[in-house]
Order: sequence, then C-alpha cells, then structure tokens
Amino acid sequence: MDKPRHIVLGVHITDRVHHAHEVQDLFTEYGASIKTRIGLHEVSEQFCSPNGLVLLELAGDEKPVFELIAKLEAVEGVDTQHMIFEHD
Repeated sequence: MDKPRHIVLGVHITDRVHHAHEVQDLFTEYGASIKTRIGLHEVSEQFCSPNGLVLLELAGDEKPVFELIAKLEAVEGVDTQHMIFEHD
C-alpha cells in the first residue's frame, strides 16, 4: 500500500487584477483537495502589489492535485512550484 505524501504548492500570480479570478475559480473547483491556503502579497495604505503568492497545503487523492497544478500552469501569468514530502 502506498503511503500518503504531503504536497505543498506555491502559486505565483502576476497582474492579480486580471488573473486572480481564474485562479480563484480553480481553487473553488479543487477545494476538496485544499487543506490550507495562505495568501501573501505586499500591501500598504498607498500600495497594493500587482503580484501575489498563494501557498496551498494539499491533501487526499493526488490525481486532482496534479490536475489542479496543470490547470493553474495553463493560466496566463501564473507559475507554480511544488514540494512533495514522503512519509515513512
């Protein structure tokens, strides 16, 4: 029996104003696979960064996780990187 792996996904979004809605739609579609979500971007009273970084902790069946990664990569202005931790 395969042991579950722990997958952490970083999603970098450029030009959030134009691309964030597509990313959010995918997060909603694959919400059952997202255990934790942390959004990071620079913000102040005078400035809100046009770029954003979202960290996802993913759980469950890996097939939808890698479907999500592929769909995110297909969105203009989005780059992903993931880490996979094996459990003994």
